[in-house]
Amino acid sequence: MKWRALGAALAVAGVAVAAALLLLPPEVRYETEAVRRQPVQDTVTAIGTLQPRQYVDVGAQVSGQVRRLHVAAGDAVRRGQLLVEIDPSVQQATVDAGRAQLDGLRAQLAEQEALHRLAAQQMARQRQMAAEEATRAEDVQGAEAELAVRAARIAQLRAQIAQTRATQRADEARLGYTRIFAPMDGTVVGVDAREGQTLNATYQTPRILRIADLGGMTVWTEVSEADVRRVRSGMAVWFTTLGSDSIGDGAERRWRSRVRQVLPAPPLQEKSAESAGAAAAPATKAVTYTVLFDVDNADGALMPQMTAQAVFLVAGAEDALAVPLAALQPVADAPGQAAARVLDAQGRPEARRVRVGVRSRHLAEVSEGLKEGERIVTGETRRPRTPKWLQW
Repeated sequence: MKWRALGAALAVAGVAVAAALLLLPPEVRYETEAVRRQPVQDTVTAIGTLQPRQYVDVGAQVSGQVRRLHVAAGDAVRRGQLLVEIDPSVQQATVDAGRAQLDGLRAQLAEQEALHRLAAQQMARQRQMAAEEATRAEDVQGAEAELAVRAARIAQLRAQIAQTRATQRADEARLGYTRIFAPMDGTVVGVDAREGQTLNATYQTPRILRIADLGGMTVWTEVSEADVRRVRSGMAVWFTTLGSDSIGDGAERRWRSRVRQVLPAPPLQEKSAESAGAAAAPATKAVTYTVLFDVDNADGALMPQMTAQAVFLVAGAEDALAVPLAALQPVADAPGQAAARVLDAQGRPEARRVRVGVRSRHLAEVSEGLKEGERIVTGETRRPRTPKWLQW
């Protein structure tokens, strides 16, 4: 009987402890961060490629073998400097033949002019004899016809000479194209031909080399269709390159500029012959739009085809009261406002209505409703509370 009474007492005590644990409110611990001033920036990020702001592809306008290449990749050139010499044998022979043909036409013209003078003298003699009734009418008519024929042949030869002169100028121009000169000041960034190589300029202009002005670069960035409406001309932008992690003092180097242009359509995609005839498949590739901005490159640190990690500044506040974005809850009936909880002097959460300004991915600017140094609740954890009389 004693053991039974002891067991019943222990059971009653266990039920009482369990009931006490259930009735006690859980212990709440709040995760907080201090409201402090720091920059808040709303940005759009994109990846781009650097290209020279000004460049020109130098090509061959005539066919022939490259006799001499006077420059190499990396050479600095001046406008008008001789770059390439192409074998001029064919073009020189064409010019010589044209000159000979022109000389022959001039000789024929001189002959026809002499015959024209003779025909004019004969017609004058026939008209004088006709006035004295010493010749026949058909002889007069023949002399007039002969004079007209000579005049027509002179006009024809002069037209042929003009045509030959035009052809001669074109041939001489093609002969001049065998010596290629630099069209601008810059640096040779690529050479596609070699000495001894034969160029065929019949259907298209073969590129020999590229000259670029590396003093200024253009960044071609690809912005996603979800963000492109937030980017506009004149917007501030900065970028880094993969090789600019350090500039000697441990700081990351940034180049700053402003958006020059947002192209209105995505880059054209070339379709292969197989895909052109196949049925259109659902588009799965993300659409991007090209955004251009320029940057000076006086020190030559930027090079063509470098990858740029660009950041477009949509909005920003340099000295803002900033709080974690996760600590704010939007208010449906009040655009621009949010609900927050702030710990009071006793460490209890107090509901606040705050006005929100610039937002980044992690922070938000608070213009009203909070003070610097206050602690805003970012999260909370709950666990059962243990009575003091059970704590050891």
